[in-house]
Amino acid sequence: MNTLNRNNVDPIRFRRHLHRHPELSFEEHRTAAFITEQLTAAGIVCRPIASTGVLATLVGRRSTPETARRALVLRADIDALPIRERTGLPYASEHDGVMHACGHDLHAAILYGVLCRLAADPDFEGTVLGLFQPGEECNPGGASLVLAEDPFAAYDVRAVVGEHCEWQLPVGTFGFRAGKFMAACDELHLTVTGRGGHGARRELLQDPVAAAARLVTRLLDLNAPERILSIGRIVADGATNVVPDTVTLAGTLRTFDEEVRRESHALIAACAARTDEACGTHTQAGISRGYPCVVNDAALVEQAVALARRRGDAVEMLPMRPMAEDFGFYTQRYPSLFYRLGVGPDAGRSHTAEYAPSEAAIGVGIDFLSALAYEILNR
Repeated sequence: MNTLNRNNVDPIRFRRHLHRHPELSFEEHRTAAFITEQLTAAGIVCRPIASTGVLATLVGRRSTPETARRALVLRADIDALPIRERTGLPYASEHDGVMHACGHDLHAAILYGVLCRLAADPDFEGTVLGLFQPGEECNPGGASLVLAEDPFAAYDVRAVVGEHCEWQLPVGTFGFRAGKFMAACDELHLTVTGRGGHGARRELLQDPVAAAARLVTRLLDLNAPERILSIGRIVADGATNVVPDTVTLAGTLRTFDEEVRRESHALIAACAARTDEACGTHTQAGISRGYPCVVNDAALVEQAVALARRRGDAVEMLPMRPMAEDFGFYTQRYPSLFYRLGVGPDAGRSHTAEYAPSEAAIGVGIDFLSALAYEILNR
């Protein structure tokens, strides 16, 4: 495996190595091996988790056997996306069709830098757990697999903290929101079955295309401030004069509250039933549950905002985001904080082939997260 010089590994070179060698969700074998190698070289104890993830452990020098149970979990995701890179960077992806187009390489580099700094000066009371998490980009979400192993059962987890690059914020700016922040996401897969036939003999049809059109209209009417529903794919494999027997639809549902989520599932089923009754069709409505809402602990947000302002960092308070993040699984179980790290507008939009966040954000991210770790554990 191509590795960096163990005597000269800095977070930017760490990031560039990951960027050059991206791996898709739950395929991060070389990524995990590289992270493990670099942590071990820095004298940081680590082990595998969730198959292709890495969990590092640092115990502060102020700790007693009892206070060592006080834990702070710092999480970074490590998977890439199925995108062919077009940045022209000298360290662009060497894996055709795979790219770090969402900043996970920066997240991992920041966590690596924080762990190295804390290891060099472990002036804290408790344990820092550095979680390099696989599989954020697809269901079931690496966070759910991490928690299935219950790796924090022996600890009193004071906080789980994560971050995400934000191209709409300048470098040096942090974005926060208390309470509901990011949406739960579910995938919709609907199949409308009727009786197709010649397009000129409508009296003989139970038209699934017409039913699907009516169903889409009904589904889109469900949209509300805390419920976002879109249909992105419709397949009616007929011809100009042939109505098919079956039409399939696929889409996404985003909600910001578990009760609204349950209600939305029931409303989707009701829309399908009413459409079938009117059109004589049969609709199978499948809903694949994705990530839960990201809900930030208000006290942790207040603490982080106050720290950022004392340090002179710019702060923006953000609205709810309809994007989804499997970090929501952690927020259901532990006090948690998920914030945005400015990487500058020149980065371009994430999940695109031209995405290139500013590496200046790496040092900013390390400085802030290190300071936050000391403050949470020493308070």
